[in-house]
Amino acid sequence: MSSGNGNRLPRRPLGRRAVRGVAVSTLGALLAGSGLGVAHAEVNPALGYDAAADKGSLYNIAEVVGAHDAYRKGLTGKGVGVALIDTGVAPVPGLTSGNVVNGPDLSFDSQLPGMAHLDAFGHGTHMASIIAGRDTAGTPSSYLDPARFTGIAPDATLVNVKVGASNGAVDVTQVIAAIDWVVEHAKDPGLNIRVISLAYGTDSVQSSTVDPLAFAVENALKKGIVVVAAGGNDAEPNKTLANPAYDPHVLAVGAMDSAGTVSPSDDTVPDWSTRGTDARHVDVVAPGVSVLGLRVPGGVSDSNNPQARVGERFARASGTSQATAVAAGEAALILQKYPWLTPAQVKQLMTTTASGILSTLPIFGGSGLVNLRAVLTNPLNSLLGTVGGLLDSLTATRWGSGTGSLEKARGSFHVGADSSELRGEIDIFGRAWSGYTWSRQTAGGTAWSYGSWRGERMTGDAWQDGTWPTATWLDADWTGAAWTSDGWSAQTWRDGTWTAQTWRDDGWSAQTWRENGWSAQTWRDHGWSAQTWRSDNWS
Repeated sequence: MSSGNGNRLPRRPLGRRAVRGVAVSTLGALLAGSGLGVAHAEVNPALGYDAAADKGSLYNIAEVVGAHDAYRKGLTGKGVGVALIDTGVAPVPGLTSGNVVNGPDLSFDSQLPGMAHLDAFGHGTHMASIIAGRDTAGTPSSYLDPARFTGIAPDATLVNVKVGASNGAVDVTQVIAAIDWVVEHAKDPGLNIRVISLAYGTDSVQSSTVDPLAFAVENALKKGIVVVAAGGNDAEPNKTLANPAYDPHVLAVGAMDSAGTVSPSDDTVPDWSTRGTDARHVDVVAPGVSVLGLRVPGGVSDSNNPQARVGERFARASGTSQATAVAAGEAALILQKYPWLTPAQVKQLMTTTASGILSTLPIFGGSGLVNLRAVLTNPLNSLLGTVGGLLDSLTATRWGSGTGSLEKARGSFHVGADSSELRGEIDIFGRAWSGYTWSRQTAGGTAWSYGSWRGERMTGDAWQDGTWPTATWLDADWTGAAWTSDGWSAQTWRDGTWTAQTWRDDGWSAQTWRENGWSAQTWRDHGWSAQTWRSDNWS
């Protein structure tokens, strides 16, 4: 979680150089410089970097985690759906080859013309590219070509479920609604959602055994969906894992630095990857330092961090968000090979076969780096036999009730409009929240009725041309303002949990988000004109 302390990464030798980086799970402040760890590497003009040599390239990361071994076995994530609950997905090259599906847009942007499903923030696009990016669909062997841009599970179906607005603002009730939607629509034709990637977290002040967000992810697990959640980017001793990563049933992911090598001997965990406790820490780590993913040209992350750009299409970003996306892609590859596995079995396969991080304690590195080679090369019977006792232990872990406080689930993170701030036991529409009633609805698969969640219209009723359409929201009782009025400008919305307050960078301060970078003039008159979004460049 956040401390607002953005410049704490230690200097780390990279060949003959040492660079000080800035940790942030969004596309915010990124490890400085391009070609980290590469001495005069030969740059691929089509990419802007040397994919084989640059430690942050997805080609290099795929080699480190064993995804290339999966491709050699014909496993690319095909037939497995990964729901990305994030800030949307921009249709930039690399995410337009046919494997991205637009689910509902539950963000405040859904009420703005031309903004539905899109990602003006930049975080969701970066995540999507790591999970399932590809320039064109190919054969499994073609994804071994370093000249191609390839995500970890390039043939997985990426379901874009947008909750974060163009300024990053999101309330916990929107995330809960998104998880409920995924659970109820996981088996819609062509989706087969088996994984949720959730690079989101709050500093909940209640136990996961009562927290409603934790209950939502547990319900997804019970329905056969693996939930991969970011541990957080604040390793101060008084910080615990983010909610819902602190729930013992989910796969909580921390970040690691592979130094660009397959050997685990030089693996380290950066000091900003949130530490846990002996009772609950991250389960595994995945590459999350200086990761090269797709950027959104002109988006807030891109505009505020031009030093992060690499070539024409990419940007570097570091955080447990990036690590979560890598792990979600790995889970999709595993589920293509073993589609009958339960979420608990997937989690235990990934933890018990992980390569331990020798340089740190389990409260930082968990079981270590997810090792697909071990998962794919060992007989499944022997692996399941190894994890049998652990599965019994996890099954015995207490499941939550979801009857706790919604306000406590938010922790210190709130959205606001003008002088009003959303607090208390109400959702974004101002409707009273009953954890008891909602938990029964979500467990029974009735939280959604067509396009209404808990009786409030949030989206359309059914798929239309491969996209879940938007709907007009009613006025919010807690503000008295219409959702489509000027009062809901990007400048007004503040302190959502996608901001830097959560993810530890001074560059993403409230001043930056509310007064400077997100003025109405910036987003509505110039950089985000209709021409920008609707021209051939965004086809």
